[in-house]
Amino acid sequence: MARYRSLDDMDVAGKRVLVRVDFNVPMKDGVIGDATRIERAMPTIQELSKKGAKVILLSHFGRPKGSPNEEMSLKPVAKALGDMLGGPVDFAEDCVGDAAKKTVKAMLDGDVAVLENTRFHAGEESNDPEFAKALAENGDIYVNDAFSAAHRAHASTEGVARLLPAAAGRAMERELDYLKAALAEPVRPMMAVVGGAKVSTKIELLLNLVGKADILVVGGGMANTFMFAKGISVGKSLCEPDLADTAREIMTQAEKSGCEIVLPLDVVVAKEFKEGADREVVAANAVPADEMILDLGPETVNLIADKIDTAKTVVWNGPLGAFEIRPFDTATVEAARYAAKRVKSDELVAVAGGGDTVAALVHAGVEDDFTYVSTAGGAFLEWLEGKTLPGVAALEAE
Repeated sequence: MARYRSLDDMDVAGKRVLVRVDFNVPMKDGVIGDATRIERAMPTIQELSKKGAKVILLSHFGRPKGSPNEEMSLKPVAKALGDMLGGPVDFAEDCVGDAAKKTVKAMLDGDVAVLENTRFHAGEESNDPEFAKALAENGDIYVNDAFSAAHRAHASTEGVARLLPAAAGRAMERELDYLKAALAEPVRPMMAVVGGAKVSTKIELLLNLVGKADILVVGGGMANTFMFAKGISVGKSLCEPDLADTAREIMTQAEKSGCEIVLPLDVVVAKEFKEGADREVVAANAVPADEMILDLGPETVNLIADKIDTAKTVVWNGPLGAFEIRPFDTATVEAARYAAKRVKSDELVAVAGGGDTVAALVHAGVEDDFTYVSTAGGAFLEWLEGKTLPGVAALEAE
């Protein structure tokens, strides 16, 4: 991984620092449902403020499609940020133009301001050079603290970084360091756990991981496609028969690179997907024709635990079963708790990410026990796929 600049490389005192954050938080009736993304930006905001910078925050919110939409204003977020900081946070009615300039001009060293939703302008998502220039006019230094938006080559994530001295914020730096430790330079053996419904959404991820991991556990609905590709009947289970060749290719690549693929030994099946449905545990190769696989069985969970015991690094993306409905959450919960136990005893580095993954770890009560849990979603997935993220590449030191 190339070296990227951080706050330690920047003299920010008295400077106007444009900070790209991700304040795209869940909100209903002006009330924030989950402030995690704001909380993760706090160390960068507070450090810059204490160092005497004028801290000017840029973010998108929702999908306003390039025009103002009052329901997607960042004004309530600015108020919430002020409450969290325990001090006033200015708000500009636009992120460029006179409104932004007036707000920035009035700032004193250490002040914090939020500019209005960058996606109120079509130039944001098209990475229009003139819009990027307009954003840059309000800053002397650019800091990106939004890894979750780094896979987008937008004006506020990539364009501005090419126009001003640029660095990673503390949340971005932390994310990159953990991903480097988990994937680019892992302590081995390195184990990847990939679940979720469909192989089709994670082909590039699986192909990249079999070339990097020592062990790859495949769970969730996508495991059914792998079993089908091996000639195993999966009954009425979710399956993508048209991707059987792809699954076989992934298994072939894994064999060539020395990556062990772990598939289910036993599974939990039921005739219907609902809470409290009649269910039974059967061997993975003995699924009744009129039933569907909804979770991994206890023998498979024990096997996964055994593999976790041998691993020094685990990268996790996706649930192992239909965790949304009990009792089909058992495998995900037990495996996640076992990994967390190993982390707490300093025997394992475990990094996880992706929307369903975070929800599953919260459900298991271990979201704070993994070494690092990314809230980045798409950016985390693209990183695992081995893709270059424009917002990160723009921060690389020359």
